[in-house]
Amino acid sequence: MTSSGVAPRQDGDAALRLLRDGELTVEGRLVDASNTTLRGVLSLEGRSARCVYKPVRGERPLWDFPDGTLAGREVAAYLVSAATGWDLVPPTVLRDGPFGPGSCQLWIDEPPDAEPLVGFVPADAVPPRWFPIAAARDDDGTAYALAHADDPRLARLAVLDAVINNADRKGGHVLVGPDDRIHGVDHGVSFHVEEKLRTVLWGWAGRSLPADAVDMLGRLSRLLAGPLGEELAEHLTLGEIAELAGRIDRLCESCRFPQPSQDWPAVPWPPI
Repeated sequence: MTSSGVAPRQDGDAALRLLRDGELTVEGRLVDASNTTLRGVLSLEGRSARCVYKPVRGERPLWDFPDGTLAGREVAAYLVSAATGWDLVPPTVLRDGPFGPGSCQLWIDEPPDAEPLVGFVPADAVPPRWFPIAAARDDDGTAYALAHADDPRLARLAVLDAVINNADRKGGHVLVGPDDRIHGVDHGVSFHVEEKLRTVLWGWAGRSLPADAVDMLGRLSRLLAGPLGEELAEHLTLGEIAELAGRIDRLCESCRFPQPSQDWPAVPWPPI
């Protein structure tokens, strides 16, 4: 395992052990994050990897999420992602660290030549097989479109967001790893009992779910009634788990991607 990280599917057990038991040394702070978000290095038995450490004490209070719960929601998102078999969320654990308990997630290095899948593009030059989501203008009045690729990897992430009720899927929370796999990060404001889906991935809204997504949702429902539900109970309330089950059931019944709500902003701000 190197400091550039480990692909969860290739070495998930080793990554989790390193995250749980490795010595955690903080390198610095990610200053653009709204909550305290630290980059660190984990070391264990000659192996090392970078990580993102979010101590509970650094969580900014929110009016709609209970204080001190965001780290657990990060872990819950990983557990659901792992249960889907899609491994979209990097390995994440709850552990103690230099600034107390918090979530600890494997760091994903994006190659410098990675092609972005979400972003602002000129309104008159949206790339082929991209979905325009929202209109925007820069300071000079030039028209742009917030858009994302029609990519099956992103579609899976959109399904996961609908399942976990992700209230903050920004473009910057979509990473392309060195193995060309898609990773979703920053899930602290997920699993609310009220519908709060806010995302930049609305391109498939109302369309039929892929067949593999429908199959996955059926498996996920069964797992939630057993071991997955027991694991999630360490991080979520029984009401939140019940609402999670309800969202899965509704997606199974409709077999369609959800539509944006008219009752709250459907796109997070800033979107990237």
